[in-house]
Amino acid sequence: MHDFISYFMINPTALYIAVGLFSLCIGSFLNVVIYRTPKMMEQEWRQDCQFLLHPEQAIIDETKFTLSKPDSTCPNCHTPIRWYQNIPVISWLALRGKCGACKNPISIRYPLIELLTAICSLIIVAIFGPTLQMLFGLVLTWVLIALTFIDFDTQLLPDRYTLTLAALGLAINSYGLYTTPTSAIWGYIIGFLCLWIVYYLFKIITGKEGMGYGDFKLLAALGAWMGPLMLPLIVLLSSLVGAIIGIILLKIRKENQPFAFGPYIAIAGWIAFIWGEQIMKIYLGH
Repeated sequence: MHDFISYFMINPTALYIAVGLFSLCIGSFLNVVIYRTPKMMEQEWRQDCQFLLHPEQAIIDETKFTLSKPDSTCPNCHTPIRWYQNIPVISWLALRGKCGACKNPISIRYPLIELLTAICSLIIVAIFGPTLQMLFGLVLTWVLIALTFIDFDTQLLPDRYTLTLAALGLAINSYGLYTTPTSAIWGYIIGFLCLWIVYYLFKIITGKEGMGYGDFKLLAALGAWMGPLMLPLIVLLSSLVGAIIGIILLKIRKENQPFAFGPYIAIAGWIAFIWGEQIMKIYLGH
């Protein structure tokens, strides 16, 4: 492992190439995660509801939906997607954004997510270099990208990802990787409570729910990674990012629709993770 790190320290170009190519593949996998996770949750909910409401009946017999099964197919003609049609970015360009069988358009979002994953991953490499901080920073980045698009699509932030992210943050910071163990614990607690208090006060005043519990858990997870001192910056940045993107979406949609707040927390959290200390120094005038 030491020789591996030493090689990348001596050859930083090799590190960028390796991470860039690998993160493109991760981006392709994230497309699967973003699409399939809500469907997996829906399937689990249907089965749980049937078990609770009609325990005497057999569970609905349907194909088990996982991140690996069934194999990927064209949503229009259901033709299986071959491995050479699934090469990140290149396959989409080679197929000219269309299914190889039925020529149905393939959303440009797929290669864009792959490129976004690669770009964000390379920024992590540039900031942290060949270190453990880089490795776990990549994991944080990939999970935040998945959560951002899942929430955009469905207004859901799955516990399987937010709680795992929080647990991982507490675990790695027990060794002081990004912040102290005490700071990570308080970051988790305060991150959850600050949005929960806002949610509860808003509900008392208006009688409506302004956000979901997934938002609390995501901010708590970010607090576990970065500590409580970054939380005000994350909340401020998420409000700013949310206002900008919200205005753009209103112009595009031309109608008032509920929008998820989780993506803006995720984006703000990633910005704070990378440049939070510099932003705080500029803001405080140091």
